[in-house]
Amino acid sequence: MRKLTKEEYIETIHVLQKECGRAKTGQIAGHMGVRPPSVTQMLAKLQDEGLVGYEPYLGAKLTPAGMKLARELMARHKAIADFLEILGIDREVAEKDACAMEHHMTRESAARLKQFVEFVQSTPREKWMERFRTYCETGERECEVKGR
Repeated sequence: MRKLTKEEYIETIHVLQKECGRAKTGQIAGHMGVRPPSVTQMLAKLQDEGLVGYEPYLGAKLTPAGMKLARELMARHKAIADFLEILGIDREVAEKDACAMEHHMTRESAARLKQFVEFVQSTPREKWMERFRTYCETGERECEVKGR
């Protein structure tokens, strides 16, 4: 089983906190597919880092620093999923892939990807997206000149 990152815990706590007001250990464990003792151990680490406030039996809430990180992570996830969707990948697949990719990307790369997605979404695409789709389907570029 792969080791879950603190970022994945932050995201899970964020989602549960929005739904329930707090993220209880059992809820986090069930959502992430881990055992409650693993959650308790990570919550202690996140509390030491100032990212969550944790009270046994009551659960965890993100601190302002934890909320800031959660917002950054959600923005990163959205930028990756949007980018993959721009490339023609089904949104459901793009969401799953974004989950896998977002925790292994530097802040610099994530920021530039977000800028690119915002640019593409606000710019008339004219023919370049159509040409890209044709290239994906056929492997041929419309603008290739014969003999070169």
